[in-house]
Amino acid sequence: MTNGPGAGIPAVSTAILAMSRHLEVRDVLKTIVASARELLDAEYAALGVPDDHGGFAQFVVDGVSAEQWKAIGPLPRQHGILAAMLHSATPERLADVRKDPRFGGWPAAHPDMSDFLGLPIADGDEILGALFLANKRCPEPRPARADGCRFTEDDERLLGILAQHAAIALTNARLYERSRELTIAGERARLAHELHDAVSQKLFSLRLTAQAATALVDRDAARAKDALHQVTALAAEAADELRAAVIELRPAALDEDGLVATLRSQVQVLDRAHSARVTFAAQGVRALPSAQEEAMLRVAQEALHNALRHSGATRVEVTLTRAGQGARLRVADDGRGFDTGAVRRAGRHLGLVSMHDRAGGVGGTLTVESEPGKGTAVEMEVPGG
Repeated sequence: MTNGPGAGIPAVSTAILAMSRHLEVRDVLKTIVASARELLDAEYAALGVPDDHGGFAQFVVDGVSAEQWKAIGPLPRQHGILAAMLHSATPERLADVRKDPRFGGWPAAHPDMSDFLGLPIADGDEILGALFLANKRCPEPRPARADGCRFTEDDERLLGILAQHAAIALTNARLYERSRELTIAGERARLAHELHDAVSQKLFSLRLTAQAATALVDRDAARAKDALHQVTALAAEAADELRAAVIELRPAALDEDGLVATLRSQVQVLDRAHSARVTFAAQGVRALPSAQEEAMLRVAQEALHNALRHSGATRVEVTLTRAGQGARLRVADDGRGFDTGAVRRAGRHLGLVSMHDRAGGVGGTLTVESEPGKGTAVEMEVPGG
C-alpha cells in the first residue's frame, strides 16, 4: 500500500470523504482513527484529545475490543511519548516503542505493541490531539521485525496528509457543536424572557383583581366573591407557568453529567460567546445532593451573568473545590467592582438576594467581596450530604 510516492493516495481521498460526512466531534474522531488504521494497515490506532488537567478529554481507539478497553482501565495521562506529541509538532516513528527511554509501560490488560507511528493533529499552532498507530501488519507468515516490516517514511507521509485533513474535519465539527450550543443557550434565554413576561403579566392582573375584590367586599359581596374566584384562577395559572419554567429551564446535563461537567461545558460556551476570557477549574469535588448541585449551578450562572454583562471584566475565573464533605464555588472577575454597601442602600441587588436565598436554601453560605476598581468575587460553600 505504501511502496511508492503515489501509493495510498486514493485511500487517503476515501478517508477524507469519510471524515467530511460527520458533524459530531465523537463521530469525526472515530472516523479519523478507523481511517488511519486501515490506511496504514496497522493492528491498533488511537486518538487522544487533551484536556487542561494532564489527561484526555476524549480518547478513541480502534482495534481494541470493548471488553479489552474496559479491562485496560482509566484513560492514559499525558506523559511519555503521548506528551511529546501534544507539546510539539514532531512526528514519532519508532521501531520498538518499548525501548524508547520515554516509555513508561502500560496496564496489564493492554495489548502488546512494538513498532509505533504517531503525530499531532494541529490547527495552526494549536494541537487538537495526538494520533498514533502500532504494530504494522505483515504478510503471512509474519517475517522477523528486522526485515523492515514496520512503519516507513511513506506511511509517515500518508498519515501526515490524513492528519492535515483531520484537523479541518475536527475543527469544523467543533464549530458545529459550538454553534448548536450557542443556539440552545440563546433559545433558553429567549424562553426564560417570555416566561418571565407572561408570569409578570399574570401577577399584575392578580394584584389588580385582588384590589378590586377588597373594594367590593362591603358594597357587593357577590361581585367580590366572583373576583376572589378570579384571583384563585389567576394564581393557579401563574403557578403552572412558573412550574413549567422550572421544568423547561432546569439543565438536563446536570442530572446526566453532574455539576463539574455541566459547569465546564457552560463556561466553555460563555468563553466562546464573550470577549472576556472565562476559565474553569475543579479539584477533588465529590458528587453532591441534587438540590445543592442545582443551587451551586444557579449561583454560578447569576455571578457569571453579572461579571460578563455589567462588570467590564476581561477575565472571569470559575473554580470548584472540595471543602470537607461539601464543595466551594468561587466566581472571580477583574472588572470594575462595586461598593457592596452602597448597592444595598440603593436597593440594587444584582441578583445578590437570589444567590443568598439559593445558598441558604440548601444549607450553604454565600459571600460577596467587591470594591470599586478591584473586581468582584462571589463564593458559595455547601456542606455536602
